[in-house]
Amino acid sequence: MIIIGLAAGIFGSIVGVGGGIIITPALTFLGFPPAQIASTSLIAVTFASSSSTMAYARQKRIQYQIGIKIAASAIPGAIVGAYLSSYLALDAFKIIFAIILLITGIYIIQPSSIKEDRVKKISRASMLFTYAIGFVAGTVSSLFGIGGGIVFVPVLVVILRMPMFKASPTSQLAVFITSVAGSITHSVLAHPDYTLAVFLSAGATIGGQIGAKISYRVKESLLRKVLFISLFLVAARLIFDFIHKPSS
Repeated sequence: MIIIGLAAGIFGSIVGVGGGIIITPALTFLGFPPAQIASTSLIAVTFASSSSTMAYARQKRIQYQIGIKIAASAIPGAIVGAYLSSYLALDAFKIIFAIILLITGIYIIQPSSIKEDRVKKISRASMLFTYAIGFVAGTVSSLFGIGGGIVFVPVLVVILRMPMFKASPTSQLAVFITSVAGSITHSVLAHPDYTLAVFLSAGATIGGQIGAKISYRVKESLLRKVLFISLFLVAARLIFDFIHKPSS
């Protein structure tokens, strides 16, 4: 669990999509129920994102105003997602999450066309659309325990025209705030496995610091390819399990 958390913290910090994209599949393969998977993963994501957010804050790469606004729109969705996770069957969880992994992989493998290290003027329509998408991100975050970065990063890059250099750090701030809200709701509903969460969080906290520090040194193109292959293989395994599930 510590190693899984470490890997999740590193990847989540560098790419900004949230470490849950690694933790959730691991817990799914272990056969835990969806609500327990999502809640336990989300606690680890909270620690990972807080760790990387502090590191990025020292590097002054976070756009605080945008990150906080997006997180504020995502918090209601995080609460809703925590409640919905109680009603999602494991088979449905696997196939839906597999689709999310494939979509994430396709996004990650695409090279960013944004090169400027500055945020352009944002229109009111773009921000309103971003807030609406933020609610969806919050719901996905708590429902699957992945932190919401899978939605935050594309919105920051494509809609708000933010360079990846600042999109990932800003996403981590939004992920942290959203994950706190989701984790509290899951805890009230008695969903998490706290023993697993402690070990995952320990690794994720260290990984978040490492990821933020090496983000300057690792070639983004290489990281995208490795993560794409990993997500594709995990999605393929989830789909295989769904198709070949034992008949009742």
